[in-house]
Formats: sequence, C-alpha cells, structure tokens
Amino acid sequence: MRRTRHLLAGLALTAGLLAGAVPATAAPAEPAPAPATAAPSYTWKNVRIDGGGFVPGIVFNRSERNLVYARTDIGGAYRWNQAASTWTPLLDHVGWDDWGHTGVVGLATDAVDPDRVYAAVGTYTNDWDPGNGAVLRSADRGATWRRADLPFKLGGNMPGRGMGERLAIDPHRNSVLYLGTPSGNGLWRSTDSGVTWAKVTSFTNPGNHQQDPTDTSGYNSDEQGIVWITFDESTGAPGSATSTIYVGVGDKQNAVYRSTDAGATWTRLPGQPTGYLAHKGVLDAENGYLYLAYSDTAGPYDGAKGQVWRYATATGAWTDISPVAEADTYYGFSGLTVDRRNPGTVMVSGYSSWYPDTQIFRSTDSGAHWTRAWDYTAYPNRADRYTMDVSSAPWLTWGASPAPPEQTPKLGWMTEALEIDPFDSNRMMYGTGATIYGTTELTRWDAGTKFTIRPMVQGLEETAVLDLASPPSGAPLISALGDIGGFRHTDLTKVPSMMFTGPNFTSTTSVDFAETTPGTVVRAGHLEGGPRVAFSSDNGATWRPGQEPPGVTGGGTVAASADGNRFVWSPDGAGVHTGTGGAWTASTGVPAGATVESDRVDPRTFYGFSAGTFHASTDGGMTFTAKATGLPAKGNVRFKAVPGRKGDIWLAGGAPDAAYGLWHSTDGGATFTRVAGVEQADTIGFGKAAPGAAYPTLYTSAKIGGVRGVFRSTDAGASWVRINDDAHQWGWTGAAITGDPRVYGRVYVSTNGRGILYGDTAETGGGGGGTDPGTPTGACAAAYQVTSQWQGGFTAQVTVRNTGTAPLAGWTVRWTQPAGQRVTQAWNTALTQTGAEVTATHLPYNATVPPGGSAAFGFNGTWTGTNPPPTPLVCASET
Repeated sequence: MRRTRHLLAGLALTAGLLAGAVPATAAPAEPAPAPATAAPSYTWKNVRIDGGGFVPGIVFNRSERNLVYARTDIGGAYRWNQAASTWTPLLDHVGWDDWGHTGVVGLATDAVDPDRVYAAVGTYTNDWDPGNGAVLRSADRGATWRRADLPFKLGGNMPGRGMGERLAIDPHRNSVLYLGTPSGNGLWRSTDSGVTWAKVTSFTNPGNHQQDPTDTSGYNSDEQGIVWITFDESTGAPGSATSTIYVGVGDKQNAVYRSTDAGATWTRLPGQPTGYLAHKGVLDAENGYLYLAYSDTAGPYDGAKGQVWRYATATGAWTDISPVAEADTYYGFSGLTVDRRNPGTVMVSGYSSWYPDTQIFRSTDSGAHWTRAWDYTAYPNRADRYTMDVSSAPWLTWGASPAPPEQTPKLGWMTEALEIDPFDSNRMMYGTGATIYGTTELTRWDAGTKFTIRPMVQGLEETAVLDLASPPSGAPLISALGDIGGFRHTDLTKVPSMMFTGPNFTSTTSVDFAETTPGTVVRAGHLEGGPRVAFSSDNGATWRPGQEPPGVTGGGTVAASADGNRFVWSPDGAGVHTGTGGAWTASTGVPAGATVESDRVDPRTFYGFSAGTFHASTDGGMTFTAKATGLPAKGNVRFKAVPGRKGDIWLAGGAPDAAYGLWHSTDGGATFTRVAGVEQADTIGFGKAAPGAAYPTLYTSAKIGGVRGVFRSTDAGASWVRINDDAHQWGWTGAAITGDPRVYGRVYVSTNGRGILYGDTAETGGGGGGTDPGTPTGACAAAYQVTSQWQGGFTAQVTVRNTGTAPLAGWTVRWTQPAGQRVTQAWNTALTQTGAEVTATHLPYNATVPPGGSAAFGFNGTWTGTNPPPTPLVCASET
C-alpha cells in the first residue's frame, strides 16, 4: 500500500507554492481595482471521499463521554459528532497567509473544562513553511479559536509526527499546559490557559535525534525535539499543579525524563532502556505503570526494530514487556493505549509493519502476556481475530488482489494513533495512512469471537488535490489526488467504489478530457517503474495504461485535443511529446517541463507555458512557436482555454515580488492583457454561464481588493465577487479550480489536505450579463453516413456539428427515410420512427456541444431494393 502519504503530496505542493509566498519587495504597479458587486450566499460541502490521508492523533476527553478529537498532518483538526457518527472540521478558517496552520502536531482536550480544546499547529520546520507555529485555543470545542504565536516553527507534516501527544493539559490545574517542540527549541509551558508561553529553562535536553543528518533540505535533518508529555494524576489535587510529569525526548540515549516538583526541576529517569526512541508514553495511574512504545526511528514510514517497556512508578523497576522478541521484530512500536475502565488492559501497534500487514497487540494483564490481531496458521495462511467491513469506503481495498499472507483491505499501515474509549471498553479507534478505523466490539477479542472493524471517518476529508476536471457530460467531477490517485464522482454526496486503477498511480498530477467527446479522458501521474500515463474511452470509468517515451520519471501535465484523437504530454524527466495514445513523438519549439493544455475547439491546437513565455502549436503538438512573452517567470503559473471559444485563454500565477495576477488572451496566446484589479491569482476555471450572460462564469483563487479568497465573475472578468468567507478558507487553494458546465454557480475548489470542496448558490439570476463582443448564437448541422451494409441490413452514423458561436444545450435531428428503410436499433440518442419520419434527440450526456464541436449517434436498419441516404436532414438546436 502507500508509504508516501503527504511526504510526497504535501511536500511537492507546498515546496512549489512557496515561490508565491515570500515577502513582497518591488511588486509591479497594479491596474485599477475591478468593480465590486454584492456577495452571493454560498453553501460549502466536501465531495465525499472519506479519509484519504494520515491521521497521527486521536484524543478522547477523559471526563465527557463521546467528546473525541482527531488531528491530521496537513488537513486540520476534527471533532467527533456522536449523533451522526461523523467528524466536524475545526480549522477551515485558516487562511492563505497562514496555510501552515493546517498541519496539527499536537492536540489536547481539557478534562476539567471539556469546552476547552487546544491545537499546536504548523506544517514544516524548514523554509518550505514561511510562517512560525502557533497554539490555538478554543472555549467552545473548536467552533471558534484564538491564537498564540510562537517564535519558532512546528512540524505537523515532518518526520516523527506520529509520536505524541506533544501538547498536554495539567489534569489538576487546567490553566497549565506543556508543549514539546522540535528543532532544539525545548519544552515550553503556559500558565494562563495557552494565552502566553515561555520556555522551561530547567529542562535542558531539547532532543537531538535526526532522521537523516545529511539531508540538506532540512526536512529529514530536523531535530525531533520533545515528543510527548504525560501527567501522573495520582500525585496532585484539584486546583494545584500536578507534581509528577513524564516527558519523552527525541534522544535514543536519554528518552524519558521526570519532574516530581510540578516542572521546577527534571531528571533523566534512571535505568531506562537505550538505543530507541520512545514514540508514546501512557500512564496507568491506578496500577502505577508508565507504558512506553519504542522504535529505532521516528516514523511514520520507517522503523525496523522496537520494544515495549513498563515502568513501575512506585519502585522504579523497568520490565521489558515486548509482545515480540526484539530479534524477531522488523518494525517499531507506537500506537499505545490503556483501557481506563480496565487499566490492566493495554494495546500497542507495530506501526511500521508494512508487509504483510500492520499488527496490533493486546494484553489484559499489564503486558505480561499478549495476543495478536492476526496470527499465522500454516504460512502463508493467517487467522484474523477480526473481519474488515469497508463497504462505506470500498476504495480502501485499492482494487488489489494480493497473494497471502497479504490481504485486502489491510488492517492498516502507519498505525501510530490507537485509542480505547475511556468510557466504553468495546470502542476503539485507530488512525492509518488513509483513514480512521474502529470497532464497537473490541472485548470480543478476549472471548475469541470475531469483531468487526469499519471505517469511522465520514466527514474527515484529507486528500491533497492536484487537478480537477468537470466535463460537460458524464461524471460531474474527475479528480487528480496525491497518494490515492483520484476518483470519478458520479454523485458528489457518495463515496466512489474505487479510485482510478489500471494503472493505480501513487499520485495523479494532471487530468484532462476531450471537450467535444468527453468520454475520452487522459491522466498522468507518479508510479515507480511506470506506466505514468493512462487513457479512458468511457469518461474515466475504466482505464488502460499508455506507453512512455524514454526518460520519464513522473507525471507532469497532459492535455487531450478537443476531439480526443491526440494528446500532448509534458512528463517529468523528458521533454514535451505528442501522440494518439500509443507511441509518442518529441515536440519541438517548447521547453522540457512546460505546462501543456489544449484548445477546447480546434483539435489541432495545443498550448504550452514555461518561464514567462507562452507557446502554441497548430499541428497537433508536433511543433510549437513562442508567442507572448513578459508573463510571470517566477512562481506557479496555471492556464486554461475557454470551452467553445477558439484561442480564448486565461492565465493565472506569479510571485509577490514579481509579476503576479491574471491575464487574458483572445488570439491564441499571441497577446495577453492583464485583468484589472486582480492583485494576485493562482488558479482559473470555467463554469456554466449565468442566466442572461453570454460568457462562461470564471472562478479563481486570488487576491482582489486586498482580500484573499475564492472569487467569481459572470461578466468575463469585468467585475469579481468573493464567494467564500472567513470561516471557509481551507488554507492553500492554489492547485486547481473549476466550475461545473452544467450547474450555474457550482464551483469545485482544491485544497492541500482538506479534500475537494464544492460550493453551490441559491441564486437564480446572473451577474453583469454578457459583455463579450457580439452575441453568440447556436446553430447545428447534421450529416448522415452509411458505415457498413449487407444484404437487407445496414449501419449508419449521424454527426451533429455546432456551427454557431455559443454552446448547444441540446439538439434534435429529423429526416425522412426515402426508400422504406426501418430503424431497428439505435445508440447515443433517443430515436423514434413513424412511417418514414425519423426523429433523433440528444441524451443527457451528449446534449451539450460547444461551438465547432460535434456529437454522434448511430443506428442499425433494414432495407430492400436500394438504400439511399436521406436528404435533407433538419437539425434543431437549443442554446
């Protein structure tokens, strides 16, 4: 399964976006602001995938039943809704400038005042994240937050993020909190409920472990720091600070420290094991045991050896209670929990047991004896104590058919979050690299009766979105996602049965469809060893792998011609190439690594962009010619061609200290005009035109009028209105955006860790009407062709072509059969015949035909004597 969750998707995205996140210096002068219009009311929902990312922390409140929180590495924090069995997102208010605060490295819920919850936020400790970390505090269970900024960075998506929790509340004096930090910053404390923070100067070991000291990026070479804090509640009284505190440190020789004077002084715990990192430290105060789960690395992907130890707090005795002898481990231990209703019951996970599956261990006698979630019978066969029911998220099987001892779906991987409900011994939740699993039948384990594990993840959407496409027919949304490839959504409110397979990319980087034949779809992505491009002829329902030119190392961008007969691919590691779906021919005149797109009308025209220069090809991508220059040469740039309008292109991108904004071309990229008032823009997409408007609706993630947000224009960019609000910002939204060509006002927004959001409006009117030169009209013509004929029978095809300047919203073709022919079977149309008169009408999926585009249908018939074609055919259009 996946080992690269967010390490690739998150890093690739954020490393790219930082070019547009450095402090501004001498930015170019801005055009005059665009006219303001009234903000429409939008309702925002997630396109359902359910999960899709790593959940490194699950935290139950110890005093209130069913109050549960989950933290993610790049997708924010969530609160459990018991009535609906769903998760509620809590950090959607995080805006563009603070995008790093969607990474949550620690979370704490207050047992004294359950309304209070805290989150330590920050995504990277190196320069990929330009901002510092913070501690967020809420007095209403995460509905609203206040922020305490820190003078250093935190690493919610760094190595070691599954260790913890790094944030803890004193159970007796809840105004006191401790925070473990990375990068040599040590242990920090707040004594005023998280309002202010100060370093605990008496704690002198900041934790020096580095995943890879040779990594010059600063990612794997960052020091792990202080990784968890645990209070011994038996040593204090309500209202006074807890006396005994244990702290885990990223130091293989000095992993555990203790204070017995409420944090005034600290000592290394004597007699402790060495050579390992203590991922978790969980205290059973009733029996006086501190349990520790150790691994030889920080995780969450690696770990080859591990141990589990028990420390007796009264006597200082250490006991090795490892479920497996150290020599027999090929994984480290992490996920660690105690049953608070039966404290002798403890569980731990072998979080890095990738093959054949993760392993979970359970003891009911404080670690003296253990049982496993699964055991071998006669290798490679195994016996499981559980059954997996993933019917609510069937893609969790990955479409795989592994040989034993592997199974699908897996019990999990990266299982560093593992918690038994403190109020219900039967309920357990655990996080994986893709979901939250759980059971409400856990004690059946001890009785030897199988219990059922199901996803408990609905509402928690954690995919990193790399590209989006909304075709005019077929599925309303096709997505390109990090780590889990992507999906074809036929219903936005339902989880698709499977991600893209055949091949199954680790991450899909680009997806496109043929504008006039949307059944043709192409995608490109990452896959070790390839293939890294795939084609579909049924609107993305099924796929076939494509060939690769030499040197390809990654997906890059890919474009389909308007008619679907040709493709241009700009993969990583090789130059731009063109082909018809088989072999590829190198394109000329365009730099390697250029972003490529297709004209949405002319099937021979493709476009490319690289380093401030726009390129165009009119021979199917064989040769490109440099066109406009002076466009953004710094930062990310994305561009799209408008459906139904040849040579109409919008380009967004740049960097704050250079050219940055939105540009428009109506001459195939020969010239571009900067759009007035758009200070910054990172995406551009098109949707159905507003009622009364002549031009498609534009959508962008941009800065307009000094405000960052998601904006819409219904008058070809003359004016803009923000359609999101401060409560719905989702951090970084700069990868992709698209409107829906079939639903006015609907927009699909990408995020880097909060999945795909879609917005709908109750508006019935449009915006500023049509400002496009001329008034487009729709018209159609039909051509009849006999494609095969035999004695007494024939097959014919009718092609409907839009000869106007506006999209067809539907079409009907009528004709008279001249020689008594009878239609016996038809496809891609609703066809009736009365006598010699035949009427053929569009179906929902081929009703929309852009200018210059076509739709085709066919039929079988019978004939006697002769079989002449009808003339004329009458084509009636809807616009």
